[in-house]
Amino acid sequence: MADELGHREARHAVVIGGSLAGLLAARVLSEHAERVTVVERDRFPEGPDARPGVPQSRHTHVLIEGGQHALDELLPGFMKELGELGAPRVGMPEDMVQWQNGHWFRRTEATTSISTGPRAQLEWLVRRRVLADPRIETVEGAETVGLLGDSSRVRGVLLRERGAGASKETRSLEADLVVDASGRGTGAADWLAAIGAEPPHEETIDTGLAYSTRIYRGPRDSIADTSDARAYYMIPNPGQVYGGGVLPLGGGRYMVTLSGLREDRPPTDEAAFEEYALRLPHPLIGEWLAKSEPESAVFGFRKTANIRRRYDRPGRRPAGFLATGDALCAFNPIYGQGMAVAAMNAVALRRALAHPKRTATTRAVQKALLDSSKQAWEISAGADKKMPGATGNGTATRAVDKPVGWYLGRLQQRYPSNPVVGAPFRSVLSLTSPMSALFAPAVARAVLFDPVPQTPAGPPMRREE
Repeated sequence: MADELGHREARHAVVIGGSLAGLLAARVLSEHAERVTVVERDRFPEGPDARPGVPQSRHTHVLIEGGQHALDELLPGFMKELGELGAPRVGMPEDMVQWQNGHWFRRTEATTSISTGPRAQLEWLVRRRVLADPRIETVEGAETVGLLGDSSRVRGVLLRERGAGASKETRSLEADLVVDASGRGTGAADWLAAIGAEPPHEETIDTGLAYSTRIYRGPRDSIADTSDARAYYMIPNPGQVYGGGVLPLGGGRYMVTLSGLREDRPPTDEAAFEEYALRLPHPLIGEWLAKSEPESAVFGFRKTANIRRRYDRPGRRPAGFLATGDALCAFNPIYGQGMAVAAMNAVALRRALAHPKRTATTRAVQKALLDSSKQAWEISAGADKKMPGATGNGTATRAVDKPVGWYLGRLQQRYPSNPVVGAPFRSVLSLTSPMSALFAPAVARAVLFDPVPQTPAGPPMRREE
């Protein structure tokens, strides 16, 4: 790590947060620093169990293909090992009964896949792989409460022990580089202000989406005796604000999530949860719930705003401080991008630090991290700003939004049933192709000149031959 990031080579790097983004950042930093310390406010569980510091871990998580590729690049063989642990993979659109914008999707051959196993299982495997490196150590049960240094350079962190009987005194942990991976609730703005630096400008878009989740045991490996599908998914839109999904966890268990907006949030009461499913535009999920056995309580989650912290913009900010993961760019979880972007941030960090022709300054590396999350932001923010009642300073429309929105509207009409449009659109949504793939000649011809093809009249319970 040259120049600003660590006086040529950083001897010690500190990562704030031991979740997915922090662990993967530590993996990359271990290639450059003599030692890396991961500071985690919780204590890591020994097995694949949920942590209190990840309240969303009890809810649906999918790992889209861009994240799968990134994890395999960072931890070779990761996806194979995850599959051996039992994490299911759902092919899109072949394995899923999906409804969106008033249309059922044809179940043609899969062109991408999502991994749908428990978040805690995936994080445990990452943790096991990363912490096997002797250069990476952990400080558990400690909360970061500030930064060491001044507005020109960060030189470490201030820690305070957590838990019953813990001392309220702070202690210093010096470092040549500090990476904030503490999540969407990061205290970085206060930490930076306390050392005389400027916090980043925050862009926000909040639809007020809320969701509730419960685990069920289904009838068998496919989602129902009358279907060969592995999952159901009903996606909300501006004209229909209720959403629901049934995704396999493995071992015959399914995670069911229902979503709604603001004053019509899905309940956490067990009986009311199943009643709420009847608000969806088709009774498919409600009927499945009535035939399945619940295996958990109902858990709610309400913090779903999109938040992007613009460290790339000018400001008085110190060298030696970076942000990654949700501490940099947090998304509405309904789009399933968070874990993928955390891994893609780490790949961007690796490439920026190892670039043969560019000095790895704080500003340059931070820009690379933000750039790696740009496409995911354009997808989630672009969709959410159209939802009724969306609030925040990121909801304003630009001059380019109208013609692009017209084109994308036509594309989305053809997406459920035209493979020429569907395959590239899925690759963009899965973060494996750039947005420009939507404007390739064959796609543009289909969008501009092909009629809207017919979609299935009802839920397609069997894949197409």
